[in-house]
Amino acid sequence: MRRTVTMGAATAVGALLLAGCGSGGGGPEDSGATGRAGKRPVAAAAPTPDSRTLPGIGPATSAKVPGSARQAVVVYGAGPTSANATVALFTRTGDRWHRGPSWAAHNGDHGWTSEHHEGDRKSPIGVFTLHDAGGVLADPGAQLPYHHSRSFAPPASWLPDYQHDFDYVIAIDYNRVVGTSPNDPTRPLGRSKGGGIWLHMDHGSGSAACVTLPKDAMRYLLRTLDPAANPVVVMGDKAHLAG
Repeated sequence: MRRTVTMGAATAVGALLLAGCGSGGGGPEDSGATGRAGKRPVAAAAPTPDSRTLPGIGPATSAKVPGSARQAVVVYGAGPTSANATVALFTRTGDRWHRGPSWAAHNGDHGWTSEHHEGDRKSPIGVFTLHDAGGVLADPGAQLPYHHSRSFAPPASWLPDYQHDFDYVIAIDYNRVVGTSPNDPTRPLGRSKGGGIWLHMDHGSGSAACVTLPKDAMRYLLRTLDPAANPVVVMGDKAHLAG
């Protein structure tokens, strides 16, 4: 059942500043622009047949995908040090994965890492659950619990192109407490391991560690990801995912 949580203006601004993206992802310090992500889904290079495993995902990564997961957002990073990526949504029926839409996207400025730490500007490689969403804008019809709050808004000092980064966000369950707002600053593994890793709106270049997509993609995912389907995100550079 969909649940919308409206958070008051009294929510601590510090929560945003402790978020991995909020502390710099999409901020003025971002560098190395790689071109704006497309506003429409990007078709796959060739039709992908239904498969018992996610396309391009090797046995080591496949083993980490829960058997209960019926939806998977797969982030195919272009390379270990690249900020370019493609995101595709897959749905599992029975023992077969079916490919849905895909979009051009971005990840951390400095690429990918299996040992993410605060400030490295790399996105963590792995398989993570998806439980909570939110943003500056009102709930667009999300199935995940949606935390609507102005506390997501970036600081006024950020460049205009970055001001809408957090209009919509989906929390990636890396070093966070599931069932809380994406803005919750709690870091169960400690601050040094980073946190605040989100799917959020794209500004045309890499992020601090988050995965960024066009607005239409975020709206689509928010309306499609279903808690009953136990959605996950599978993310990393293509070579690592295939291993």
